[in-house]
Amino acid sequence: MSRIGLRPTAVPDGVTVTIDGQTVTVKGPKGELSRKFHPDMIIKQENNEIKVERPDDSNQHKALHGTTSSLISNMVEGVTKGFVKNLELVGVGYRANKQGNNLVLNVGYSHPVEIVPEEGIELAVEGNNKVSVSGIDKQRVGEVAANIRSVRSPEPYKGKGIRYEGEKVRRKEGKTGK
Repeated sequence: MSRIGLRPTAVPDGVTVTIDGQTVTVKGPKGELSRKFHPDMIIKQENNEIKVERPDDSNQHKALHGTTSSLISNMVEGVTKGFVKNLELVGVGYRANKQGNNLVLNVGYSHPVEIVPEEGIELAVEGNNKVSVSGIDKQRVGEVAANIRSVRSPEPYKGKGIRYEGEKVRRKEGKTGK
């Protein structure tokens, strides 16, 4: 039984939810998100809560039940608070700066790497070695942060690279002499 799927999503003041068949649109102070869900899921709005029900107890419907409920609660949270992923650059000479809306990374390559943000994604640089990715769509924020991290993933010998804030990099011992 999906405990996440059974939990209703509260709709705070200032947020409007429109359910049109299987398409759910959420409007809030930070913006608007819309998503189409699986046709088997039953999405209802009662009072100030959104409930997701499943037609039967098959394994696929159990999985979709929790997923649908989580996606809807993430949409509501995104238009009210938003989502932020923080990255840090570790390494001598590694730095980030903004040129207009674009992010320019100097991470040990012979050329700077320029990243153009998607629509609805904000990139901010704090100091010269911290980057923050923010937006209202949790999936897109995570994707952009993962793409930035993949420019120079942390390596296990010296720990240099771009990592998520608070990420632990398992270090390896280097070669030993004779």
